[in-house]
Amino acid sequence: MSISRRGVLALPALAVLPALSEHVMAAETVSIGYIEALTGNAGAAGQSIKQGAELAVEIINTPHPDLAPLTLAKNAGLPNLGGATVALTWADNQGSPAVAASDALRLITQDHVVAMCGAYQSSCTLTSSAVAERYGIPYVAGESVAANLTGRGYKWFFRTTPYGPDFARLYLDFLADVAKSGRATGKIAVVHENTDYGTSVADSMVSTAAARGIKIAQRIAYNANGTDVSPQVLQLKEAQPDVVIFISYTSDSILYIKTFHTLGYRPPIVIGDDSGFSDPSFIKTVGPIAQGALNRSAFVPGKPDSITYKINALFKKRTGRDLDDTTARSMQGLFVLCDAINRAGSTKPEAIREALVKTDLPPGELMIGYEGVKFNAQGQNILAYSLMIQLQGESYVPVWPANQASAKLELPFKGWT
Repeated sequence: MSISRRGVLALPALAVLPALSEHVMAAETVSIGYIEALTGNAGAAGQSIKQGAELAVEIINTPHPDLAPLTLAKNAGLPNLGGATVALTWADNQGSPAVAASDALRLITQDHVVAMCGAYQSSCTLTSSAVAERYGIPYVAGESVAANLTGRGYKWFFRTTPYGPDFARLYLDFLADVAKSGRATGKIAVVHENTDYGTSVADSMVSTAAARGIKIAQRIAYNANGTDVSPQVLQLKEAQPDVVIFISYTSDSILYIKTFHTLGYRPPIVIGDDSGFSDPSFIKTVGPIAQGALNRSAFVPGKPDSITYKINALFKKRTGRDLDDTTARSMQGLFVLCDAINRAGSTKPEAIREALVKTDLPPGELMIGYEGVKFNAQGQNILAYSLMIQLQGESYVPVWPANQASAKLELPFKGWT
C-alpha cells in the first residue's frame, strides 16, 4: 500500500477493503489548494487568510466538541473518509492574475489537489478559477465579490460570500434607515479601484440605486495601488456628497484616509466596502484618523457562549488579534468545501462538485452570520448576509441593523480629533 502524490491512500485492490464502496476510498490526507496574495500590496490580508485557514484545518482535523454543531468540529478529520485529515497546499499569487492562473495550473497538474479555495482579489479568482473549470476541479471562493465570477456559466465554481448586488442593497437599506433620523443621505459618491472587484461592485451600486429611483451623484474610478489620490479627494471636497462609499484594497484605503487628514476633508458618512477597510493593517496604520468609518461585515464575535465568540478566541490566541471579516469569510468557505468532501465520501472531483450543488447548511452549523449556505444554479450562496459595523476606538463594532447592534451609530464621520 502506498501514498499517492496528493496524499490519498493508494489501494492495491478494492477487495482488500470490502467495507468500502467504489465511491468511498479511505484516505490519509485530502489535499486542497489555496491561492492567496501572501506577498505584495494585499499580503497582509493574504497572510491573515492563511492564519484563519490553518485554524479551520486544525478544528477539522482534531476534535472540538465545544464548537459543535459547527460543521466537522465534533470529531477528528472527515468521518466519511475514514477520518482523513485535511492538508492545504499554498500558492502565493502576489496579487497578479497571471500568477494566480499559473498557480492553479501547478496545484492541479503537479500537486494534484482535489479542490481549491481563493483568491481574495476578484481578478485573481477570475483567472485561477478559469483554470480549475478547464480541468474539472471544484473551486470555492470565500472572499471574492465581483458579480461576474458567478455570471460565467461555470460548472465547478461556487461562492459562499455575499457579493456586489448584496452589498449595494445593504448600503441603500442602511442609508434609507439613517435618513429617517433626519440626516441627509441622498447625495452618494462611489469611489472605486478599476479592477474587476472595484468596477463590479460600483456597477452594482449604480444599477441597484437606479432600480430604486436613486441616482449616484458622483462616481470616481482610479488606478489601483497609486501613490497620490489628492485629485480624487479634491473632487469629493468640491462636490460635497452626503456619503462616500469606497471600494478599495488596502494600500488605497489607507492612502485615502491619510489624504483626508492632510487636506482636512471629512465627508459626513464614510463607508468602506470591506477589503482594505477590514485589512488588519488598516486600523493599525490609520485607525486614529478614521474614527467613525463604516464597513460591512458578516462576522462579529457575538456572545461568550456562541460559536463565533469561541472561534474568535482561538484565532486571537494564535495571532494576538480578533478575526476580521475577510478572514472569517474565507474560513467559512473552507468549512463548506470540507463539508462537501465529507458528504461526498470521496476525493473524486465530480463527487465533490455534486455534494457542493446539494449543500444546504443551516445558520447554526456556520461560524459566520449567514442565514445558511445554499447555492443557486450559478454557484452563488443565496443565503449570504452582512451587517454594518463602525470603527469606534481601536475596533469595529456592530451598529446596524438595530437588532444586531452592540453600539450606537455615531455620525457624522469624526476622522480625527
